[in-house]
Amino acid sequence: MSGDEQPGMGGLGGLDLGSLMQQAQAMQEQVMQAQELQAAQSVTGSAGGGKIMIEATGGGEFRKVTIHPDAVDPDDIELLEELILAALHDTTSQIAELQEDSMGAIGMPDMGSLGGMLGLDADDDDEEEDDED
Repeated sequence: MSGDEQPGMGGLGGLDLGSLMQQAQAMQEQVMQAQELQAAQSVTGSAGGGKIMIEATGGGEFRKVTIHPDAVDPDDIELLEELILAALHDTTSQIAELQEDSMGAIGMPDMGSLGGMLGLDADDDDEEEDDED
């Protein structure tokens, strides 16, 4: 065994680590491009029939809050607070959808049995949930 080899790393079933690293680097570049596209796009969440509007980028940077004067009742500040919170939730929901759509467009490669090699087994999650019942 040479000094560069690590015990226990033999028998990887012919896994081409160089190819895997190239795939990971390509995936990382695609993710960075998707994030740049997200940041360039904007979404607007609203509440109260459009009386409260919040604009943000797909990267999660909030840019503008618009409150229609009809939404402001000095005797009912709690309603205004609830409307703002609802508009924030709507905005973050739209950001998440935009991010999910752009990441899904990347087409993540099938990692095959890599998850098993890392000790990750999808069936384990299901069993843990069943045990909690």
